[in-house]
Amino acid sequence: MSDRTASDAGADRPLWLIPLVVAAALFMENMDASVIGTALPVIARDLGEDPVILKLALTSYLLSLAVFIPISGWCADRFGARPLFQLAISIFIVSSLCCALAGSLVELILARALQGVGGAMMVPVGRLILLRSVPKSQMVQAMAYLTIPALFAPMIGPPIGGYVATFYDWRWIFWIN
Repeated sequence: MSDRTASDAGADRPLWLIPLVVAAALFMENMDASVIGTALPVIARDLGEDPVILKLALTSYLLSLAVFIPISGWCADRFGARPLFQLAISIFIVSSLCCALAGSLVELILARALQGVGGAMMVPVGRLILLRSVPKSQMVQAMAYLTIPALFAPMIGPPIGGYVATFYDWRWIFWIN
């Protein structure tokens, strides 16, 4: 691929493929940030904790995002954007499973913090891959493919979280993610 430019590298795949893969990662991150809020009382009751204290699970996720997003570009340049994106998705999925298996507040907070690390690397690195692989003439269309699906996550996250926590076990929130 050293002889090919960024626009040549994407010539053999559909324009929508990379933006939709990155959109799926952005959707997962945004969904995860919003889905747990309405389920906090049920999770707190199950873990035997005060719902207000359980907000630490929300805070640990958002704090990890805030800490690790700024270094994601440096990591992508140092280790490669594609391997880092794959690692970030793996971390996010494994930490989602850890959240589902959490048996205490501390375990949930630690799993959510790890999930934030994966989320912090997923989205910025995915966008970087998009910028490097789509020709400038098609960037607006590619960004539309990326943005539109991801806008639905914050909108549908809270109702899904409430529905799952009400009619199923709250752990399904993380299994689904």
